[in-house]
Amino acid sequence: MTKPVAPKRILPTSPFKAPVAPPPKHFAVGDQVTHDMYGLGRVIGIEDGIAALVDFGSAQERILSPYAKMSKL
Repeated sequence: MTKPVAPKRILPTSPFKAPVAPPPKHFAVGDQVTHDMYGLGRVIGIEDGIAALVDFGSAQERILSPYAKMSKL
C-alpha cells in the first residue's frame, strides 16, 4: 500500500473535528524540569525555539524542540 500524496483535507462542515496540535512548550532559564531519559534537571540556557541547555547534575544536555520527552515541574 502507498500513502496518499496530498494531506487529508478537513471540510469546515464536517462533524469530525481536525486534530488540534498541542501548544509549543516554553521554558525559561532557571526552570526545574524532568526528562524521560535524563531525569531531574534545571534549564541553564535557551536557544529561541531551537533547543534548551539543561543541567542534569552529572551531565549537561542540549534538548531540541519540541521537547517531547521534557516537562516543567
